[in-house]
Amino acid sequence: MDNRRWISWLILNLVVASDKVSAIFVDEPLLYDTFPPDFIWASATSAHQIEGAWNVDGKGPSIWDTYTSQPGIVAEGATGQTACNSYYFYQKDVDALKSLNVSHYRFSISWPRVLPNGIGQVNQPGIDYYKNLIAALKVANIQPMVTLYHWDLPQALEDMGGWLNASVADWFEEYARLCFTQFGDDVKIWVTLNEPWITAWQGPKYGPGTYTYQAGHNLILAHAKAYRLYESTFKASQQGKVGIALNVNWFFPGSDLIADKDAAERALQFMGGWFANPIFGSGDYPSIMKLKIGEKSAQQGFNQSRLQENTAEQKPWQKLLVPGSADFLGINHYTSSLTVNQPSNINDVSYESDQDLYSYYDPSWYGSGSPWLKITPFGLRNLLGWLRDKFNNPEMIITENGCSDTAGNLDDMLRIYYYKHYINNVLKAIKTDGVKVSGYTAWSLMDNFEWRAGYNEKFGLFNVDFSSPELPRTAKASARYIAQIIHDNGFRSDQPCNNYPISK
Repeated sequence: MDNRRWISWLILNLVVASDKVSAIFVDEPLLYDTFPPDFIWASATSAHQIEGAWNVDGKGPSIWDTYTSQPGIVAEGATGQTACNSYYFYQKDVDALKSLNVSHYRFSISWPRVLPNGIGQVNQPGIDYYKNLIAALKVANIQPMVTLYHWDLPQALEDMGGWLNASVADWFEEYARLCFTQFGDDVKIWVTLNEPWITAWQGPKYGPGTYTYQAGHNLILAHAKAYRLYESTFKASQQGKVGIALNVNWFFPGSDLIADKDAAERALQFMGGWFANPIFGSGDYPSIMKLKIGEKSAQQGFNQSRLQENTAEQKPWQKLLVPGSADFLGINHYTSSLTVNQPSNINDVSYESDQDLYSYYDPSWYGSGSPWLKITPFGLRNLLGWLRDKFNNPEMIITENGCSDTAGNLDDMLRIYYYKHYINNVLKAIKTDGVKVSGYTAWSLMDNFEWRAGYNEKFGLFNVDFSSPELPRTAKASARYIAQIIHDNGFRSDQPCNNYPISK
């Protein structure tokens, strides 16, 4: 470690150790108070990132199995073929969760593990795996919070057009029916889609500006069909809730200029409003998206807007299907940026150019192990207030929030600092701002396969020794800190940050 990095590390340790010193980075005091008595405390993973066993017991290939088999796609040629081997070691995950004292575990079902071809034949070993996991969680007094889709589309469906095929909403409904039937008696919180913004914008096939909105349209319909299925067929007997998890950054205006304030609002609408407004708002896409994309599409020579809007035939059906199709809004939030107005090149047909803005980071913001993740806890409270105001204060669950590093050290003071201030901003949003946040989920339970970053970016509360065949999970200091917050259900002024006992 060079002198500059050593000095930064030393300063950060001092920051974390003292709330008074922490004002160096966050000019606000902590709120010492407790969360509501029924508050949900959770940690999260996703199937492809932890399960491994990618081609055993009848599982079909997913798009990520195929994608990572191509050279040069993932850092150091890493894949999720083994990952944390949770298909075999799920009891280790449950033990780690139990030591955190969480009330819930958010995990995803691998669509091709239970339906190898995406539709049709059911794979019983895959069903049994998730039933065994849920049973182990119940023994540990941990409730499952299950995500139906966390990016691992069956390759068989991708070969048929994937999220660009209008039939995908029906395929997803069939898959959801299977999951509700098999697991619904034990699962009371369902998340249909994880970050559909990522799937539509950054998915392997869905871009840059011609297919992005088509995929987004189909994702919204798939979510809504799954929700209405649960509402009509399963809710009365199973008494669960169904929501969607949207990733939304906070965007600060880069200046006091009205144009830059408008750009920041536009960025929020293009990222958050794109999926939230049809479901939680007016039932349609944000007006600024319709205006911008419509104008640019006409200038670019398209016969109609690239934003696939409802046709006259679809409108009566979708008006009943999409608006109000969620019991809660899941929010995945990590970071913020500064945003200014910047007209784009009209010849650039892309989602990014449609927005006419430029986003960047304040150089004073502390970084992480991911280039895109700057530590800006104050942005989360702002975001929650914005969502409260735009969508009539819906029930919200923080379905992901966390921080990466590249070292994987057990003494992860940076992550403790991150959690301390982000969670405290959630508390302020609840207690001071009246936002209806009913739960918080730390990403991630353990270091895992971090998509294109491979195993270089580590988000875990638990370290995983990937050099050992047993892949042991070892608690980091941040795990002890999270356990303490959960134990106290909030923040105590007399409680040191990391002395809560936790098993190794």
